[in-house]
Amino acid sequence: MAISFGSIGEKYVTFLAADSAKKGEVCKVSANCTVAGCAAGDEFCGLVREVESGRAGVQLGGYMEVACSGTMPSVGYATMAADGNGGVKAAQSGKKCLIVFADSTAKMVGLFL
Repeated sequence: MAISFGSIGEKYVTFLAADSAKKGEVCKVSANCTVAGCAAGDEFCGLVREVESGRAGVQLGGYMEVACSGTMPSVGYATMAADGNGGVKAAQSGKKCLIVFADSTAKMVGLFL
């Protein structure tokens, strides 16, 4: 049996997109109905999946794979914050996530929001 986490609890929402909202990067709500890219240490709300015509499709829940910088978190629950480069990092404050894989070579984590 193959291991698969895709589609479990996924939630997608369409927001207005600030110029800093980029496909494949974590984002935050920056104004009414608008998402923007995150600065280092920001608590992120989700992952931008698409940007088109001034709008962003954002994944707010479920499983996602995200670039990770700094010290790789261990599997299990970890507090994560934006790293300022579109990815995430382990942090003292931020969003509590379930980490199911952490690859220090590829600098990626698989997590559930």
